[in-house]
Amino acid sequence: MSLDKKDKLILSLLQEDSTLSVKEISEKIGLTFTPTYERIKNLEKSGVVEKYVALLNREKLGINIVVYCNVRLKEQSQTTLKEFENYISKYDEVQEIISLSGEYDYQLKILANDIYSYNHFTVNVISNSPHIGQYHSSIVLAEVKKSTKFKLD
Repeated sequence: MSLDKKDKLILSLLQEDSTLSVKEISEKIGLTFTPTYERIKNLEKSGVVEKYVALLNREKLGINIVVYCNVRLKEQSQTTLKEFENYISKYDEVQEIISLSGEYDYQLKILANDIYSYNHFTVNVISNSPHIGQYHSSIVLAEVKKSTKFKLD
């Protein structure tokens, strides 16, 4: 899909605040209501805008630990990869699953209330996966930069 300058402005505004009304967006980009509305609907329909979500403050919800867990599987067959992905995807603690090239097969972003909760998760979930050969956890000390915004030229 080809995006023009106005589409990119709309996307930038929505990334900053998806609660902006069409009227507010149209005023900021210099178009009237109807063409702005149509552009937003086209961006949604084409899948450029996948969905709108609320970003929550995890610490205010008592989720104090973020861990990046690198996982090496015992084997890398297509069946094993799919079985592991299906197994680990079931757990709400796992926020992201990223397939990697290199030393590890996957990187998991795992959230926990505290270190004891994370330890419980590793003992009862990660260690019980029949496909995991090795895992290595890195606990986040500080989130220096945290963004969901894409740069749009």
